[in-house]
Amino acid sequence: MSYAMHLASLKGAKPCCRILLAIINKPFSRFNFSSFASNISSNPQLNKLKNQEFIVCNSRILGFNMLGSSKKPFLEPDMNWGESKVFSISRNWKNDAKGGIFVSGVLSNLRSFSTNVDARVNDKNFERIYVQGGLNVKPLVVEDKIDLDESSSRDGNTKVELPEGEGDNRKGITRGGNTKVELPEGESDNRKGITDEGAGKGVRVGGGEESELEKEGWRLLRNAIVTYCGSPVGTLAANDPNDKLPLNYDQVFIRDFVPSALAFLLKGEGEIVKNFLLHTLQLQSWEKTVDCYSPGQGLMPASFKVRTVALDENKYEEVLDPDFGESAIGRVAPVDSGLWWIILLRAYVKITGDHHFQERVDVQTGIKLILNLCLSDGFDMFPSLLVTDGSCMIDRRMGIHGHPLEIQSLFYSSLRCAREMLASDDGSKNFVRAINNRLSALSFHIREYYWVDMKKINEIYRYKTEEYSTDAINKFNIYPEQIPNWLMDWIPEEGGYMIGNLQPAHMDFRFFTLGNLWSIVSSLGTPKQNEAVLKLIEAKWDDLVGHMPLKICYPAMEFEEWRIITGSDPKNTPWSYHNGGSWPTLLWQFTLACMKMGRSDLARKALDIAEKRLPADHWPEYYDTRSAKFIGKQSRIYQTWTIAGFLTSKMLLENPEAASLLYWDEDYDLLEICVCALSKSGRKKCSRGAAKWQILV
Repeated sequence: MSYAMHLASLKGAKPCCRILLAIINKPFSRFNFSSFASNISSNPQLNKLKNQEFIVCNSRILGFNMLGSSKKPFLEPDMNWGESKVFSISRNWKNDAKGGIFVSGVLSNLRSFSTNVDARVNDKNFERIYVQGGLNVKPLVVEDKIDLDESSSRDGNTKVELPEGEGDNRKGITRGGNTKVELPEGESDNRKGITDEGAGKGVRVGGGEESELEKEGWRLLRNAIVTYCGSPVGTLAANDPNDKLPLNYDQVFIRDFVPSALAFLLKGEGEIVKNFLLHTLQLQSWEKTVDCYSPGQGLMPASFKVRTVALDENKYEEVLDPDFGESAIGRVAPVDSGLWWIILLRAYVKITGDHHFQERVDVQTGIKLILNLCLSDGFDMFPSLLVTDGSCMIDRRMGIHGHPLEIQSLFYSSLRCAREMLASDDGSKNFVRAINNRLSALSFHIREYYWVDMKKINEIYRYKTEEYSTDAINKFNIYPEQIPNWLMDWIPEEGGYMIGNLQPAHMDFRFFTLGNLWSIVSSLGTPKQNEAVLKLIEAKWDDLVGHMPLKICYPAMEFEEWRIITGSDPKNTPWSYHNGGSWPTLLWQFTLACMKMGRSDLARKALDIAEKRLPADHWPEYYDTRSAKFIGKQSRIYQTWTIAGFLTSKMLLENPEAASLLYWDEDYDLLEICVCALSKSGRKKCSRGAAKWQILV
């Protein structure tokens, strides 16, 4: 089918902006754009479009299907997100003084032009379907624009028309297609974009009027909204108007946006979340480098920023500038961004009911690229995910390299999400099989070797070392002397938790809150273990909650240990920041875990503590000291995920039915799957069957 036939189905286009990226793929340069232009020119219905003008910002082309000798462009989603676009880089197609041309519109059959990305897990020849590029080369410059919708006005204001019959989950946007985005001439505003009609007007989701504190929270959250060409795409990490040196707090972080996204979804405002998911999907797989070395394909950025760049005199354009870690402190690429993206994608689909969204070819491609990156074979013997220090929420050196619990919990959750959302076709069978095998091995590994309670500590205390056989009890050669003195006095008689990390000859016995809470939410732990974690938090309330929930980890590293492990990090001083600091944003995850286990009383108790202090302290990022009495020494105020965490917790408690969509029950089928390689070689099978009865309740 010709491009002209596809473009004949154009109904309208919304002005969009480009993502700052140069096209450097050589096969792309061999594409015959002259033939493409001729096809359009020969069509009388389309030829008349060439004479219309208004500025359309372009985005990058995602890639090519390199199957045999044929080359089909992989078409990128339009800003209307149900559509796709293709554009020409030929500067001479339209013979006028302004130069280049850009064509945007609806393609009625996206799948006919998409590449088949049904990757074979661990196949070294997995198709590299995305165009690679970077910010260090000159981006495409587009100066012309084609008006494809008579409803688009000449003054730059755009009316967004929703396709007939297409569901819309956005509050304040009716089916008549009716949102106007008006920006002052020559000015872009990155902190607007949600209409007053979508603001909820003080009505709580569960019914009744919002409190003044909730209204203030929503006002602050909306003020932090970032727009990209008039559409909301995320929220700033922090929005303190008096902060003269925001560093990267003026960017949109994937992990930070999750509580904001949930707040908007629970409020019935899905547009910003949908835009965020698709824009970050477009940013996936850029080839950012550190010292001429590039990370794996499928990587999601840690954050992105909307920048305004000058095209020429009196002409400006918005671009998305992502950070994959090449600008971060420590230059560490984020492992958790892709995991959070998949988790948020499922939350969006569950809450809005927009199942068609997850079936889009670009969304399916994004899921598979992340899975291919996470499920690749390597040197590691463990089913847990091997990562570097600083690759998650604890994004500075804190001795969590290896197999930290936080990443394993998010990894387990994202695998369950992906298995649920992958399209039911032949190409996904290998992925589903690999996911099931990994889930089974991972759940057994974490439940068996990361769990500690009084009984398990007694077993470790009597471990024999230097055991060599498949029957070894002390499989990781843990020396009993590693058990710290604080743990023997701290662990309660009832209750337990997942340790922070496990490596050969090393157990990190610190309590990491996010990993333990998410192991409850995702059912990575057994029902009995999940109950025990909440019992421990209740028993050690003063240590883990204190004057502000919740400690990110306990206890803090001090003295010589702090100097060696953190490198004398002045921000991670004892009981501050990631080293034992208290983070109010963990409230929403604590609330979700408590609601799953029928302990909403604990969540309300923690929320009451936060409610008394957060507005008075101007919604800080974190708190210092052992009992969280003081605002963090370097804490930003008006921290967006602090605000969003509080609002999300409130709405979850008011709406248990919606909360139930965000957590997982035990998957008993996984316990029947054993992927132990020893069983294939004829040697003695693993002890999984014998151990299963001990951990399953």
